[in-house]
Amino acid sequence: MSAEEVETNPQPYAAEFLGTLLLVFFAVGAAVLSSEYIGTLGVALSFGFTLLALAYAIGPISGCHVNPAVTLGMLMARRMSLHTAIRYWIAQIVGAIVGSALLFLVAKQVPGLQTDESFGSNGFGDRSAVHINAFGAFVAELILTMLLVYVVLSVTHKVAVVGFDGLPIGMALAVVHLVGIPLTGTSVNPARSIGPALFATGSALTQLWLFIVAPLIGAVLAALVHRVTHPQTGRDELANAEPAESTSR
Repeated sequence: MSAEEVETNPQPYAAEFLGTLLLVFFAVGAAVLSSEYIGTLGVALSFGFTLLALAYAIGPISGCHVNPAVTLGMLMARRMSLHTAIRYWIAQIVGAIVGSALLFLVAKQVPGLQTDESFGSNGFGDRSAVHINAFGAFVAELILTMLLVYVVLSVTHKVAVVGFDGLPIGMALAVVHLVGIPLTGTSVNPARSIGPALFATGSALTQLWLFIVAPLIGAVLAALVHRVTHPQTGRDELANAEPAESTSR
């Protein structure tokens, strides 16, 4: 399939929309609805297991990025075009907002559940469990995102997540949440941060910039480091890397 045909194929974008929606609803939902019962470990595993399941469900279709930072890493690695990446970003952000809206609807049915300035949103200062400052939160999100995107780039050959690629990616997401939840609530995903913040409002929105900027910079650094540590071959070039082609592997 040509690049032009891929760009007019709605399936990868629909998969990114649905995948991000489900990641937010179930993984952020674990933090919003169940954290009192499952704790930090349970929330971290919810993110990791949800991404692992999605990797098998939509990986061959879109690559299961469900994260603008991962898509930026793929773009920097020249595995997809800017035009395709922009469509991925739109699908991911809209999916996160819809997933957050559905989660908000459920949360509002729980008596006494606090959603204002919380609702699984990310934060620093008095919105951090350990009261980390803005600089510390920025560095943490940058490093955690760098690890996640580096793992994705290292275990995949193209845009798609296929075969056993989902296992290390899901494990990496769980690990970064184990470290990041006490610090910032763990973003490493601008779409995941945008959706809940829109419904949490207040300081969740005023602090949102950090959880957009830091993960994107972390993704750029991951792509640069990956080029240093991994030999770059023709498999990483755009001509061989559009989403729909992965289904033939």
